[in-house]
Amino acid sequence: MDIFIDLLKIVLPSIILLAAVCYIVGGFLRNSEKHRQLKAAKDNRKIITPLRLQAYERLVLFLERTSPDSIVLHANYPDNTAEQLHQELLQTIRAEYEHNLTQQLYVSPEAWESVRNAKNYTVSLINAAAQEMEDNASAIELSRKILSMTAEMEQPPTQKAVNQLKAEIRQLFN
Repeated sequence: MDIFIDLLKIVLPSIILLAAVCYIVGGFLRNSEKHRQLKAAKDNRKIITPLRLQAYERLVLFLERTSPDSIVLHANYPDNTAEQLHQELLQTIRAEYEHNLTQQLYVSPEAWESVRNAKNYTVSLINAAAQEMEDNASAIELSRKILSMTAEMEQPPTQKAVNQLKAEIRQLFN
């Protein structure tokens, strides 16, 4: 029995000391891991923030380039027919959209949805204006019709989408 008590006097403090060391080392490792994760998150923000800003910029540029009034002014060739202009406008919108598809990775789903809706609405507006044209209509006539339909709107969807993107950017920096 004396051996058991002597052994217990040696082993018990060792077990307590080992538990204390494990607790201290575990705490140190947890803190070290948290610190590493915070540093990684900070480093990621340094990389992601400029990419996100660039995505917002590119999407605003896309919306400005494909707004009905802007696209008509940039793509209008007086010698073209309405059908030629119609196809050119749709091709321009499609190419710009495809060029900016990857930007959806950096913006909210709601922002991307508004960009997509604005694009779809612009395509619908151009198609509707083209359907109202006679077979031999000129590109100028189609341009006037598109501009007239746009002027009737309180706020074009492209502008609504630009406003949403701007609001999200402000939230990023508040």
